[in-house]
Amino acid sequence: MSYPLLTIAKGKEHSIQRKHPWVFSGALASDTSELQDGDLVCLTTKKQQILGIGHFQHATISVRILSFDYETIDEAFYERRLSNAYQLRLRIDLLNASNNIFRICHGEGDLLPGLIIDYYNGVAVIQCHSFGMYRQVDLISQALQKVIGPELKAIYHKSSDTLPKREVAADGAPDGYLFGEAATPHLAQENGVQYQIDWINGQKTGFFIDQRENRALLGKYAQGKKVLNTFCYSGGFSLQALQHGATLVHSLDSSKKAIVLTDANVALNQFEERHGSICEDAMDYMKNLPEDYDIIVLDPPAFAKHRDKRHQAIQGYKRLNAHAIRQIKPGGLIFTFSCSQVVDTLLFTNTVIAAAIEAGRSCRILEQLHQPADHPIQAFHPEGAYLKGLVIQID
Repeated sequence: MSYPLLTIAKGKEHSIQRKHPWVFSGALASDTSELQDGDLVCLTTKKQQILGIGHFQHATISVRILSFDYETIDEAFYERRLSNAYQLRLRIDLLNASNNIFRICHGEGDLLPGLIIDYYNGVAVIQCHSFGMYRQVDLISQALQKVIGPELKAIYHKSSDTLPKREVAADGAPDGYLFGEAATPHLAQENGVQYQIDWINGQKTGFFIDQRENRALLGKYAQGKKVLNTFCYSGGFSLQALQHGATLVHSLDSSKKAIVLTDANVALNQFEERHGSICEDAMDYMKNLPEDYDIIVLDPPAFAKHRDKRHQAIQGYKRLNAHAIRQIKPGGLIFTFSCSQVVDTLLFTNTVIAAAIEAGRSCRILEQLHQPADHPIQAFHPEGAYLKGLVIQID
């Protein structure tokens, strides 16, 4: 199969030669007016040296590179890539008697930029973050069925809230089953705790898988402790704390739907006696806590998705952490996180330190946290490191 050729401007090829998978619009020397979003293209230097094959899109990131060689992007290609990704998850024992929730494919980290696939106890949920992946979703579905085999009961495609709005408007809402069918809520298990997963109406693909190891770490600290879990969503941190012997856990979220979901998960695991829910704005509630907590979890949504919002995000993280640091009992722990890609680890750490200085309390960093192994970071794509966190002790 031959693909349209796109020439890279002189001097702009170096990042591609270093295996970075993104090509920005300013790096293209060819006319792209005849190309459609999602077209497969072949990138070359001005001397016709092949640099790779990728999905084109009329956007700031114009090409997402799938291969740095010239090869056909077909079902066999996706089967090879997805098999490599799936086997990694099996090798690190993410599918076992106590866990059947994990990410199968993490975009650039698994050499498939623009593609997310999460697995919930026999159901795979696909999210496309590029129109190229959306246009090839049937090939991806067929490949995934071959890779997983009879253990796979259904594949659900959920991309209406991740694709650029113009493509969704032109193509109609793309959500729906590609293979099989499964009712929601669907029960799945993370580290011995049962959760109800609703990929149709829930946020993202239905669950925030990237905090699995950090939730398990909270469990190690939680025995005999009183815990406040802010921005709780479906109660992931709350349930791990309860599973490991917390005496009392309060789950806080401004969304009534999140509180209903958390309460349902708490009841599913029979933890009602040691749990309470609070439907309030977290930033306001944190200003004057009515309880002395041993552990506070701060896991807010991304405060900044673009670089021009970074300063505003930093101020938000600083205020939130300062409130918690002022309120936590002496010797207490704060699990604090940022999932804003534009806020790197050093900047986030310095922001938390600044919050401690503002609050006038001594602070020790006990743990430095990040995304788990099923959310791998491609070494040549440092932008993939988005989740960072700290466990701090306040004296």
